Amino acid sequence: MNTTLKTGKAIVIGGSMAGLMTARILSDYYEEVLIVEKDEFPAEPDLRPGTPQAFHPHRFTARGKSITDRLFPGYEDDLVALGSPPSLNKTVFFLNQYGSLEMKYQRNDIKFSRSVLEWVIRNRVRSIPNVRFLLKYDVIRLLTTTDRSAVIGVEARDRDQAGQTKTFTADLVVDTSGRSSKLASWLDETGYEVPAPDLLKVSLGYSTRRYKVPPHLTHIIEKWDVINLMGQPDKGTFSGVFSFIENQTAEVLLYRPGGNYPPTEAEEFERAVAQLPSPIIAEIVREFEPVGAPRGFRVPELYCHRYEQMKRWPAGLLVLGDAYCIYDPIFGQGMTVAAISVETLEACLREERNNPRSGWEKRTLGKIKEAIEPAFWLNCTADLRWEGVEYAGSDERRGNVFAEEYMELYLKHAVTKPDWQLYGLYWAVNTLSVSPGKIFNPQMALEVLSASEEGRQLLESIPQQDGKPIEAMLSEMLPKFAEGPFELAER
Repeated sequence: MNTTLKTGKAIVIGGSMAGLMTARILSDYYEEVLIVEKDEFPAEPDLRPGTPQAFHPHRFTARGKSITDRLFPGYEDDLVALGSPPSLNKTVFFLNQYGSLEMKYQRNDIKFSRSVLEWVIRNRVRSIPNVRFLLKYDVIRLLTTTDRSAVIGVEARDRDQAGQTKTFTADLVVDTSGRSSKLASWLDETGYEVPAPDLLKVSLGYSTRRYKVPPHLTHIIEKWDVINLMGQPDKGTFSGVFSFIENQTAEVLLYRPGGNYPPTEAEEFERAVAQLPSPIIAEIVREFEPVGAPRGFRVPELYCHRYEQMKRWPAGLLVLGDAYCIYDPIFGQGMTVAAISVETLEACLREERNNPRSGWEKRTLGKIKEAIEPAFWLNCTADLRWEGVEYAGSDERRGNVFAEEYMELYLKHAVTKPDWQLYGLYWAVNTLSVSPGKIFNPQMALEVLSASEEGRQLLESIPQQDGKPIEAMLSEMLPKFAEGPFELAER
């Protein structure tokens, strides 16, 4: 972008992946971008207090990777230089209650830990001349105009000097502070009516253990990409996922919603791995060298804020990433959703620059919500199958029993047939590469449900309406999502 078009100042609250990607986009539109971060960043790729989930597996979906590579061209080369392995033509193995599928992975994705990825992207952002970091500062409130119609900056507290605060003014403030976001209370204190968020009371837990691969076993890294043994809700079993990260390190994750948490004690963890529906993971890691004890992480509930429903929204304020909505980590959607949100912000900034109109922030918020809505719905649909998981919210698509049963029969059909095209579409939808409408449409539903006795029974359970074709009735029963957020991904 022509730098002469840059005007004003932007503040990004939070320096994790969502904040770094946001700062990258804002640097094209604002003369100065300030990232306010509560942590002090490590001097090398390492964990930090502000991202307690960072020890556990992270990934980009194909769409998230594509967006990130456009924003930071060649970032995967930096990952490789830090020891991250490729995945091209390595073996992928899936197992669920309906059977198993094994294939060669056709994309050359680079596998990484969250710490290494953040290190690479943070260094890229540090090199942008008009972006600077303010570390070890907690944002404690928003600064507004006298009539409170616009946000004009933030007040932040210095962590090194207790009680000392500073104010920072800006033309735009973007909250990317993640799960620790206080935006709802800040807006409430400022006099705005904030709707209650949608909640999925999921009580999920996951535990991860890392292993060093001995030199005589490094051929295993050349063979395997990922092994995913999916938990079975009707039996209450753990999911188990095996993969590799940088520097000849393997990681194993155990996961389950519903309040039955996987163990974090070493012997119990290894016993749980051995009790997974297939012994394949336990057999592989038996000769590996454990790196420390397993680490656990607990998520009592998933939330999706309803900021886009607010009657009034202050100018100069946006929110994205985990500060807006959080997801079940087993689906690996979080970083991709952040990337999609940033891409949406970029398109809205471009439109605003070319055709300035008041209220662009509220419009942007609505478009971001359209982009992230499918991920939260898919999470709810999958997790509500587990005993002990409950939904509390206002979206009438939640609890769509027909859609939940259809999705389960779709997966069963794809695996038992087996049909890699249908199974690939299932994962493409769940990883936000294509619209859920590719699965939730009358033609696909009729094809899948007509292929099994269970499916035909579900079709027959639909109340008949005189003269109305089954396709029309299916169209009314299946959930609908905006197509706009997927147009770029599907071109």
